[in-house]
Amino acid sequence: MTKKIEKPESEWQQQLTPAEYRIIREKGTEAPFTGEYVNAKDPGVYRCRACGTPLFSSSTKYDSGSGWPSFYQPVDKENVAEHEDRSLFMRRTEVLCAACDAHLGHVFPDGPKPTGLRYCINSASLALDRMDPEKKGEGKE
Repeated sequence: MTKKIEKPESEWQQQLTPAEYRIIREKGTEAPFTGEYVNAKDPGVYRCRACGTPLFSSSTKYDSGSGWPSFYQPVDKENVAEHEDRSLFMRRTEVLCAACDAHLGHVFPDGPKPTGLRYCINSASLALDRMDPEKKGEGKE
């Protein structure tokens, strides 16, 4: 089970940039095709920008054409939480970091095999831990 990280909002505000805070703590979104990782192809592990929890592997990243980094599965299902989101007059499934409750984005049932899922994630919620080509495995643990 993922260990819960709790901090007062004042600490999150000090740790995150204003744009990151708006997306991660206030459930905002970045404009499509503007995020740092939308076109990234580097191998590694995408971690939660707020707490460092490993979320997605570059090996599950694909170009969905949506304008946001998209993945077909998380590194570990226990590292992400899902909640029903009825904002904006829609019914969607919000994706959160299970450790710190950072808003990551949404998951949709229109992704590729093997899962059929599209985790549509804000770049501002992620930090890429690039794989060292000299070492085996992805990222640092």
